[in-house]
Amino acid sequence: QVQLVESGGGLVQAGDSLRLSCAASRRTFSGYAMAWFRQAPGKEREFVAGISSNGGSTNYADSVKGRFTISRDNANNMVYLQMLSLKPEDTAVYYCAANAWYVRIRVPDAVDYWGKGTLVTVSS
Repeated sequence: QVQLVESGGGLVQAGDSLRLSCAASRRTFSGYAMAWFRQAPGKEREFVAGISSNGGSTNYADSVKGRFTISRDNANNMVYLQMLSLKPEDTAVYYCAANAWYVRIRVPDAVDYWGKGTLVTVSS
């Protein structure tokens, strides 16, 4: 079992930056690929960014490419999402996710563990 706890959400203005953090409960966290998903009101949960277990590979949704950066610190069981140039359409609940298989990192149904989410609201 891996427990994930997100933090760092809040209310910001368009163009601002925010960094989300995800703390994982187990040392075996380093064996999992990690990802951030988001879900806006009335919409399905969507992939935002993913990172391989050793941090050597990353991938991003087209909508955030160039603005968001995912990173991880395996020594401290942490995953981060740095968000720059935020837009109102980035408003959503952001979820941290652990997946044993990086090749399926974009697939919500393939996620092994979910956090409870943190709300990001971007005002125009």
